[in-house]
Amino acid sequence: MILGIGTDLANIERIAGVLERHGDRFRKRVFTEIEQSKAERRADVAGTYAKRWAAKEACSKALGTGLRMGIAWKDMAVTNLGSGQPEMHLTGWAAERLAEMTPPGHAATVHVSLTDDHPWAQAFVLIEARPIA
Repeated sequence: MILGIGTDLANIERIAGVLERHGDRFRKRVFTEIEQSKAERRADVAGTYAKRWAAKEACSKALGTGLRMGIAWKDMAVTNLGSGQPEMHLTGWAAERLAEMTPPGHAATVHVSLTDDHPWAQAFVLIEARPIA
């Protein structure tokens, strides 16, 4: 069963401007060390950050809260499998919210899809609950 759906569109040039103006302060407030390391190794640094920004916004929407009620940017983090497929990891309040949303006898999975076409980055998040066998 679907527990939540969220999507977000981020302007890569806007994120590039924020990175230029606020640098490490912005990076450290919003992104985990793993996310920062991934972005800084990429040719399109701002695009990589913009996709992850959009993923966090989309995830907060799928959780039904938006970025309020105690959710922190770093409570949602995007990593990649060896195949390149993105994965969303939840900790802190985001993980607590996911647990509250998940019906008894079910396990929740957070699916995330990222894309970009300059100057836009987009993320789609779907939270699914499957019965535990």
